[in-house]
Amino acid sequence: MQQLHFKQYSFRFKKQEAKTLIFDSVRKKFMVLTPEEWVRQHCVHFLINELNYPLSLINVEKQIKLHDTTKRYDIVIFNSDGSIHLIVECKAPKIKISQETFDQIARYNHVLKAQYLMVTNGLEHYYCNMDFENERYSFLEALPPYNSNQS
Repeated sequence: MQQLHFKQYSFRFKKQEAKTLIFDSVRKKFMVLTPEEWVRQHCVHFLINELNYPLSLINVEKQIKLHDTTKRYDIVIFNSDGSIHLIVECKAPKIKISQETFDQIARYNHVLKAQYLMVTNGLEHYYCNMDFENERYSFLEALPPYNSNQS
């Protein structure tokens, strides 16, 4: 798999029916190793190891209702009160991050109401802080690390 712009992390792999699988510590099972899954697993390790987000507050690939359709977010970090702190949209490295990607995560956030957004293809990472009052987001240099006092 392609080298990404994350630190090097240790992953567990196995082969099954000619496919390579990678262990997801959030879902607690092996997943087919696609380019997007490679990015998602790096991002999960980044959130846990670099920003200290507890594994217990991380959710991966769950469905949400968006108007009359069902969509699937990549990664969500919850606050201890159950509200959503961060949504992450992961793309395969060959997918260019575009306005369409930001529109996608903004649509998800219309329902989820996260304070922070992250968009990554493993090579480029973008971080945003939501301004709900003015219905816009501002870009950040980095995401804030986990604070056990966050609600």
